[in-house]
Amino acid sequence: MKLSNRSQYGVRALFDIAYYGEGQTVQIHEISKRQGIPRRFLEQIFFVLKKAGMIDSTRGPKGGYSLHRPPKEVCVGDIIRVLEGPIEPVPCSTMEADGSACHYINKCVTRMVWEEAGNLLTEYFDSITLEDLCLRANELGLKGDNPCLMFSI
Repeated sequence: MKLSNRSQYGVRALFDIAYYGEGQTVQIHEISKRQGIPRRFLEQIFFVLKKAGMIDSTRGPKGGYSLHRPPKEVCVGDIIRVLEGPIEPVPCSTMEADGSACHYINKCVTRMVWEEAGNLLTEYFDSITLEDLCLRANELGLKGDNPCLMFSI
């Protein structure tokens, strides 16, 4: 299973807001530079995250993006579900919104494998919060590696 760049970048971007923003707004160009995410792609991701109520935006020279909830209340699974949809390794493991399903759904021997894998992935992603990622970043000493906050005289 491979997550899309959209999910990977979304998690990295929200981590960046939590870690470097420390409750304040963070400008998109700073996030883009620090995380190596193309700004245009980040704008598209933030549009979806804002619509879902995960981030807030503030206009103006001191504006930017901030988390709608504290980092300890935002898990990686929340971000992935907003950007990707349900966490499932194969689409046939659940019913579609219109009630349709794979025509083998009642005879599929491997369905339980895919369902359990999805459950385990969901449980794992939901166990990691942005606060956990910030603690890990502190252990790695990332605050000193912040190129956007370096000054030259």
